[in-house]
Amino acid sequence: MPFYERGATRIYYEEVGSGFPLLIIPGGGLLNSTVEGLRTSHPFNPLETYGGDFRCIAADLRNAPNGQSTGPLEVDRPWDAFTDDHIGLMDHLGIDKFGVIGFCIAGPMILNLLSRAGGRVVAAALMQPSGFRPELPDLFYQNNITGWGPPLCEKRSDITMEMAHDFLTNMYTKRADFVFTVSREFVSGLQTPLLIAPDDVPAHPYERAMEVANLAPNSEVTIYPWKDSQEHIDEVVAHGRRFLKAHTPAAVGAAG
Repeated sequence: MPFYERGATRIYYEEVGSGFPLLIIPGGGLLNSTVEGLRTSHPFNPLETYGGDFRCIAADLRNAPNGQSTGPLEVDRPWDAFTDDHIGLMDHLGIDKFGVIGFCIAGPMILNLLSRAGGRVVAAALMQPSGFRPELPDLFYQNNITGWGPPLCEKRSDITMEMAHDFLTNMYTKRADFVFTVSREFVSGLQTPLLIAPDDVPAHPYERAMEVANLAPNSEVTIYPWKDSQEHIDEVVAHGRRFLKAHTPAAVGAAG
């Protein structure tokens, strides 16, 4: 069971397949963003669906109580701490250029990754991305202060509920607009190809997903709805495969 270690941070990850690297960021929020969650609670598991096409790499989110990755709770830089882990894992594996796909909380994380290391990401697929819903402005804080904070504190004696409150306030409440991590201006100038698979539940607002798609110059949108049948899920999986393959360096070079 491989781990990537950097200082006090220890990240559990799994690899499947070979070929061009594809970083997979599980959804499920701070509690359930884990490799195991990909197998049990996602519309599809990219480790399985894309393992024959890419070198797939997925990791447990740092400090997800249901996962195996641990590290400091960086209260003052919550989103950047997760991005540190994603960039650090790619560095650890000796990977420079890669694609990325992720669900739910991975939407803001992928956009933050693009703001930090956009030159390394050849294409990004945001599946059912989370974002700010003005009619439910404290949704993510409330969900996590009750669902994530207590089990994390029970597991980690060095973390208190006060620290969890400060972390979530900096992560969501103080960034209560758009996608929490980047500005509309950033997305408007983003040249990285994006694929957006919108959803419409409280944590995955359709309006934010489509706003990202409309602002980004090089974006595509999947069918919607797509999680209502296996046939539609399969269609989105196939769209994702075509999109990611089209933007691998070999495919781009051949097209050029």
